[in-house]
Amino acid sequence: MLLDSLSISRAAFERGTGWQLKPEGGCRGDVCIPLSKPAGATIDVAAVARDLGMPLVKAEGRDLWALGPAAPQGRALTTAEAPDLRLPDLAGNEFRLSSLRGKKVVVYAWAPY
Repeated sequence: MLLDSLSISRAAFERGTGWQLKPEGGCRGDVCIPLSKPAGATIDVAAVARDLGMPLVKAEGRDLWALGPAAPQGRALTTAEAPDLRLPDLAGNEFRLSSLRGKKVVVYAWAPY
């Protein structure tokens, strides 16, 4: 979920993340995680993300954040830095993702199944 503010409506948070914010906490299906403070009509995204274990990354120099999905068992990424992927290009030469370090990159993955 992309955000231009860390204060959003409860409805927008629920719609964008799939989490229901209830008195017992953030709930998704049968799983409910207690929140450090009750959710009101306006959500403090940073606090709720921390409670639910959702990664939150700010675009440096901009008012733009990316809120990732909750990661079960603490498997959230701790940084926004991608691993150094090495794949063959169309000519068969090795391409390293690290050659683009410092530039904005979109990694698109597709599978035919």
